Amino acid sequence: MAGPVQSIERAAAILRLLAGGSRRLGLGEVASSLGLAKGTAHGILRTLQHVDFVEQDPATGKYQLGAALLHLGTSYLDVNELRSRSINWADALAARSGEAVRLGTPLEGRVLVIHHVFRPDDTLQTLDVGALLPLHASSLGKVLLAYGATPVEPLLEHEPESYTRHTLVHPSELNRALGEIRDLGWGAEVQEMSMGEAGIAAPIRGQGGLVVGAIGVSGAVERICDTKGRPQPALITVLREAARAISRDLGAARW
Repeated sequence: MAGPVQSIERAAAILRLLAGGSRRLGLGEVASSLGLAKGTAHGILRTLQHVDFVEQDPATGKYQLGAALLHLGTSYLDVNELRSRSINWADALAARSGEAVRLGTPLEGRVLVIHHVFRPDDTLQTLDVGALLPLHASSLGKVLLAYGATPVEPLLEHEPESYTRHTLVHPSELNRALGEIRDLGWGAEVQEMSMGEAGIAAPIRGQGGLVVGAIGVSGAVERICDTKGRPQPALITVLREAARAISRDLGAARW
């Protein structure tokens, strides 16, 4: 039986590297990170760019993942059972809450947004399907961490990134917040990833009761929270109802 094809392995490593970073990477950074000669890395990047799996910023010359790769991911997500069973409930939640709704699952230390329903108004919004969110600074991510859908230990090995002055970066603070989520059955982030924005999320369970994803509502902090910065009880209620409905559709018993 033939062995693995080295060029494909290297191309996959480059794609993972670009997917795992929060910024564009230059040729030298890609080559040094993967232990490749610059010429080799450049050849692979040019090929990936030719098929639109990678894009190069014309101003800086740095690379990021391309649109074609996102489209491939979206075609996979279309047949993903969690997404397909959640769409109607997510649409209804957006209508009832008046806010944007996102569904997320863990992927390589981040939260992958697998479905996004726009806030039902005429404001300009950007589709987040395929986006990767930080576990510790998003309500979706904190719920996944709290219920063991993704391990918390790797996140705490090094102090996670601070996005605002409200981001929980110290292990004691984060562990306390995760404990509160397990007690309450839902989680929140208030201006932890972006000032002026807030979100709440609840776990989605599959067969056997295991948490397989999370559904969340997000928007301006003054709409999501009361004057004391606490999430609105009415939003929590409709969110948890949607999470339970999806969980039942996925076969979770007594949920």
